[in-house]
Parts: sequence; C-alpha cells; structure tokens
Amino acid sequence: MLYLLTGLCASMFYFSFGFTFLPSGINTKVILAILGGLMAIYHAVQNKEIKVDRILLGAFAFAIAFSLICFISADYNHTTDTSYATYFVSFIVWIFAAYAVCTMIRGIHGEVNLLILTSYLAAISAGQCILALLINTFPALQHLVDSYINQGQEFLQETQRLYGIGASLDNAGVRFSIVLIMIAAILAQEESILSRSWKITLFLSAFFLIGVIGNMISRTTSIGVGIALLYFMWNTGILRMIISPIYFRFHLLFVLILVSASLITAYFYNSNQIFHDQIRFAFEGFFNWVEQGEWRTDSTDKLNRNMWIWPDNINVWLIGTGLFADWVFGTDIGYCRFIMYCGLTGFAVFALFFIYNAAVFAKIYKSYRGMFFSLMVLSFIIWIKVSTDIFLTYALFYCMDMFRSNTFLSFQNENRLLYTRHV
Repeated sequence: MLYLLTGLCASMFYFSFGFTFLPSGINTKVILAILGGLMAIYHAVQNKEIKVDRILLGAFAFAIAFSLICFISADYNHTTDTSYATYFVSFIVWIFAAYAVCTMIRGIHGEVNLLILTSYLAAISAGQCILALLINTFPALQHLVDSYINQGQEFLQETQRLYGIGASLDNAGVRFSIVLIMIAAILAQEESILSRSWKITLFLSAFFLIGVIGNMISRTTSIGVGIALLYFMWNTGILRMIISPIYFRFHLLFVLILVSASLITAYFYNSNQIFHDQIRFAFEGFFNWVEQGEWRTDSTDKLNRNMWIWPDNINVWLIGTGLFADWVFGTDIGYCRFIMYCGLTGFAVFALFFIYNAAVFAKIYKSYRGMFFSLMVLSFIIWIKVSTDIFLTYALFYCMDMFRSNTFLSFQNENRLLYTRHV
C-alpha cells in the first residue's frame, strides 16, 4: 500500500492535473510543491541549517536569467504576456514538488537512486497507458474521471484522442520519451537488473507497452522509442558486433517480448476496430511508408506547411515580440515560439540551461553520461514540434538522495545516488 501511495504521488508529480472542485490554478504539482516546502521547513528546523548545492544554484541562475530576458522582452514590446517571465517560479515549484516525491521515496525505500526512480516512472507511465485504454473503452469510467479531473478533456474528446489522468497530447509523449530513455539506460548499465530475467522482463514489458500505447496517446513518444533503441544498440554491443555475455539474456528476452508484443498488437489490430484506428494513428508514418512508399504524417505535413514562422526584422530576432500565449502566431513549433517571444537572446539562455543540466549530471554519473546526452538531444528534438521542456525530470535528479541532514547533499559521491557498473 505504501508503494502504491508513493507511486500515486509520483504520478501526480509527473502527470500533473487539476480538480474540477478546485480553482484552475491549483493542480497536483502545486499541491506537492506546498507539501515539499513544508517538508523542507521541517527538515531545516530539525537540523538547524540549510545548505543548497552550487550546481542547483547554477541551474537557478539560468532560470532567473531566462525569466529576466522574457520580462524585458514583454516590457520592451509593451505586452502583458508573462508566459515565461515567471519561469523561475515554475523552477521553484518543480524543485519543491520533486523534493516531496523524493522524500516519500526515501522514507519508503531508505534511499533514492536512479534505479528506484526509473522503476516508479516506468510503472506510472505504463499505468497511464493502460488507464487511457480503459477510459476510452468504458464510458462509466470516463464519466467518473471527467467528473473530478480537470485536464482539458473537452478538446481531447472532440479530437478523439486517448488520455489518462494528466497524461495526454505532446506533454505525455515527452514524458513517455524520457521514461523510455531511462529504461534503456537501466537495462544497459545495471548488473542487478541484467542478472535477473524477471526484472528484465518487467522493464522490457513496460518499454513496449509505453512504446505502443504511448504512441496512441501522443506520437511524440516515437522520438523516445527511437533514441532508446539507439541507446540499446550502442551500449549492448550490437552496433560494434561485440556482445558481452552479460547481455545474452537481455537480447534473448528482448526478441521474445518484441515478437510477443508484435503478435498481440497484430491480433487486436485485426480484431478490434477501435484498436485498429488507434494503431494506424500511432504509426501513421510507418503505414504510409508501407502503403504509399513515403514516410509522412498529417501532423508533420502541417508543421512543414504552416508552422515555420520566423521573425521579419532584426529587433524581433534579438529580443522577440513579448507574445507567446493563446497560440498567437499560429504555430506549435518550439523554436519559432521561443524566438518570437524572447528572441535569440532568450532562447540561447534557455538552450544553455538544458545543456548545463545534462552536462552537470553527465559529469557526476559517468556511467550514465550517454543517458544524459540522450536527454539533451531529446530536448532539442522536441522543440521542432512543441514548446515544452523536460526540467521536471532534472528536478527529480537534483533531489535524488539529497538529504543527509536537512539539506541538498553535495553531489560528489556517485555511489550515494546510483548503483552503477563501473566501466
């Protein structure tokens, strides 16, 4: 029950949502942040000191700089659009919400490390995928969810999109992609997983479940699938044609589960019309390639046809227009929206922020530097499609195993945070 409760809190963090009976500005992320703030105050009083690690201060400095540039852009252009001028507030909220989640995990397991964190994120992501199918299948469940959960489901129902609880559209696809990359890293690096067939089976089952159903929810998930598969191939020796004996079990189970997943998917594709339509949506590019000889999707065509919108003068290129909200320029493309809002000046700082986050953790966790490089690549790829970011995951990393007294621990000893295979 404690594991389920902790998993529920992790889901409320990772797939945040609002309630129909609360004001629109209050969602589960904010509730967890308040709880995390109270925990931080309690620990500060208990230990009579507060320490904040300098790498977190460095990240906060980037958030402040980006927010300041966005504020200057809005002020210079005489707008009231503060979409990212308050990004430092979102930074703080994510950190304290992650603080609450990691404190709960540490209270249950005695520690927080990448393996435990990935296990929870994989479980809740797979759970969201199953829940999305159940909500789509059973009207009574859909009515129950819609009665209490506020997540813009009117639009989702109008466009006939699958959704879980807080998991929908590109935001869900981005989060699923992150989890797939983390699963790939765990399976490629953790000997404690590779030596147990049932553990490999659980992680691979979650991987394929998220990869298939996650694409039904959001095709952005396919980015994570692609990066994760490349990670598998590079780190397990396939590309180098040198396979260590420790990976034999993994490759055998990978093939068996891949075949099983393909057969199950093919069966429901041919026997269930709803599943048939969802699969065709999820893998539209593949079906177009097989049937028409061209890899394309309707959403990609729309991006290429209508949504590449760039500044038309030097001032906008440098400082932007101070406009972002309400789809003001008619584009979802992250690069366009960021540059139109705060110019290359603001976007450069924002991009450096995510390079900094990846570089910091790649330096600390040398065995997992490939994972953090992959997350950095993911950040830049998703901006081709949407203007969202992945800081919520870095917030969890910043908070992993951070308490020894009442404070953020100094991240100098990799072994306090992760069980890694030294290579």
